[in-house]
Amino acid sequence: MSAVTIRDLNKHYSSYHAIRNISIDIEPREFVVLVGPSGCGKSTLLRMIAGLESVTSGDIDILGRTVNQVPAKDRNIAMVFQNYALYPHKTVFENMAFSLRLKKQPREVIDQRVREAAAILDLERLLERKPSQLSGGQRQRVAMGRAIVRDSKVFLFDEPLSNLDAKLRVQMRTEIRALHQRLGCTTVYVTHDQIEAMTMADRIVVMNTGVVEQVGTPEELYDRPANLFVASFIGSPSMNLLEGEIAIEEGEIAIEEGAPCVDFQGHRLPCAPTATGQPGTKVTFGARPEHVHVHTDGDPERHNATITMVELTGPDRIVVLEFAGETIVAEMEKRTPLSVGQRVEVSFQADEVHLFDTATGNSLVSAPR
Repeated sequence: MSAVTIRDLNKHYSSYHAIRNISIDIEPREFVVLVGPSGCGKSTLLRMIAGLESVTSGDIDILGRTVNQVPAKDRNIAMVFQNYALYPHKTVFENMAFSLRLKKQPREVIDQRVREAAAILDLERLLERKPSQLSGGQRQRVAMGRAIVRDSKVFLFDEPLSNLDAKLRVQMRTEIRALHQRLGCTTVYVTHDQIEAMTMADRIVVMNTGVVEQVGTPEELYDRPANLFVASFIGSPSMNLLEGEIAIEEGEIAIEEGAPCVDFQGHRLPCAPTATGQPGTKVTFGARPEHVHVHTDGDPERHNATITMVELTGPDRIVVLEFAGETIVAEMEKRTPLSVGQRVEVSFQADEVHLFDTATGNSLVSAPR
């Protein structure tokens, strides 16, 4: 039995269709991240699971029970918001204990649960402080502690790290993931940050304009994006996308080294052997920055390009190039000596190249590589 089952879910706000026929199964103990740009519907979907938004049509099941008409407080879920929503006049202990007091739990049960949660989150020495005496990361841990004491089987996180600085976000990502593994709970986590999604999720749900574009593990989404939207959204730096057409030779698809080719601005670019399509079809050629190779040996068989920017990221360099009137990005080791304005040659790792139908956006790579 799935921990959370969503079937044919829709949400309308008057004439605006915010959630469009979404169906997802979330397994027990799974960490699922909903990711997408602002306005894609990910927070609306999370709030529908939580019971904070009504369902226009479709069903939501939590632990085998349909909860469409069940109030939020009775859904056996715990939610952590972007806004910590702590009571400023209450101590850390009282903030964490608040929901248990509302349920009239015995004093000894409240004390035990709060102190157990505080131990998990390293808050034991802070229990008598007020929120104004805490750092941003400590406040976030208190918000998570308030959720832990509820002893829920499903945790919902709505962009909980967006108010933190970059260094603290990295630390809190690790802490949330470790907390998930320790508690063994099912977690649904919303973020607009695809790096957060890639580093934290067992599976990612990529959303756009109220629909699910693709569901898969981080590796599946990165290596085998289903369409142009997923290809461009997942990955940093983004995938290089060049519009061309499937090359024709004597009326048939041009084949080089056993694979079809794409004609782009007078250049013939190699595709993956599993790419499919019809001769002359308008396509979008895609290559991740790590699969674009920069050369300085003057090989005429490669493609000429000019370096317009070099960025050091630590162990690697991000190299921005002008290629046939378009901007592409390569990622390479920092020890390679390169400079702005330098003329170089580029090649593409054919077995890692992606191909998309420009009209539909769908992938034309027919099988996993």
